[in-house]
Amino acid sequence: MDDALVRAGRALRLAVLIALALLFLIPFYLLLRNGLSTERDITSPEWTFFSRDLRWDNVHELFADTSVPFARSLLNSALIAVATTLGTLLLASLAGYGLARIPYRHANKVFYGVLGTLLIPAAVTFVPSFVLVSSLGWISTLRGLIVPTLFSAFACFVFRQYFLGFPRELEDAAQVDGLGYWRTYWLVVVPNARPVFAAVGTIVFLGAWNSFLWPLVIGQDQSAWTVQVALSSFTTSQVIRLHELFVAAAVSILPLLLVFLVFQRWIVVGVERSGID
Repeated sequence: MDDALVRAGRALRLAVLIALALLFLIPFYLLLRNGLSTERDITSPEWTFFSRDLRWDNVHELFADTSVPFARSLLNSALIAVATTLGTLLLASLAGYGLARIPYRHANKVFYGVLGTLLIPAAVTFVPSFVLVSSLGWISTLRGLIVPTLFSAFACFVFRQYFLGFPRELEDAAQVDGLGYWRTYWLVVVPNARPVFAAVGTIVFLGAWNSFLWPLVIGQDQSAWTVQVALSSFTTSQVIRLHELFVAAAVSILPLLLVFLVFQRWIVVGVERSGID
């Protein structure tokens, strides 16, 4: 009787997991199905699992469309996401390490001040940030898209929590060997903190890639468009190009899937070791 209940429970869990997996895959199926269909097939009231004539030339049409520089937008998004990720990891990890390890009587006050910035709505700082970037002449430049987003209070918090639990014995051994805080950070702390770096880096990369409002306002010239801005241009009040929109969305999520598949195991490990509940 007990074995039958155990098998029934396993079968039920497996069925639930399969159902959830299918629900998770539905958006990807719709992107692929509609991206390889014609406008008529997409809007047809008669649903088909896949079009009889898969339009693989939709991909070529997407990159050949001169009205939307999609290839350039992909490159811009990649540059912005990579630069933002590297810059955030450097600045936030240095700040987190300093707040966790360097003796300073006002360290807690500084830390609480950093946390306080998380309570400020993004809408409050949006206009001042735009005015500052505009006064520097950074409109429609990668600098204007990258520099204002480099520091993350959340990433600083995660690194501080992680470094508070970092083994002091390793740092003490480094100091005995004559290393200061700077060399200890680079030679001892960073190599042993790869899980939290990978976890935070993945989160920052996904956020930078999916960012829309700031690139929309700053990247006013087509040469500075990101992939999210390019996607929005396929549906306007004058033109609706559904097949290009779907195939572009499918192409744009490939880098995200790749990054997530490579670093997914580090996300759980890094957040777990950072001490976040």
